Amino acid sequence: MNVRPATPQEYAGLVDQVIAELEDILEATSYDFNEIGENPGFVEVLMKEMRELRRSMTDGSYQFGRNDLPFMRIVKQQTDKELPCIRLFYQINQTHREGLDID
Repeated sequence: MNVRPATPQEYAGLVDQVIAELEDILEATSYDFNEIGENPGFVEVLMKEMRELRRSMTDGSYQFGRNDLPFMRIVKQQTDKELPCIRLFYQINQTHREGLDID
């Protein structure tokens, strides 16, 4: 069961959490190249796109939408082994598409 955040702060917190997870993955790959496979480049792309998303939330230019967020093209090709925080990406995308979970 996916639960969407109810406030903009909770939504931004999910993005912050993903950014922290991606930083951890990148740090781990500097010590153990096999941590995420042979091509860690997708993590760097995800990091860039998540930072852009977070920046848009901060500067007020973010808008909810009906289409998937751009990073989903990468996320949908990964498993939870390659991307341990994959569920957070899906939760962020669901919130983007359906809006905040406001009663």
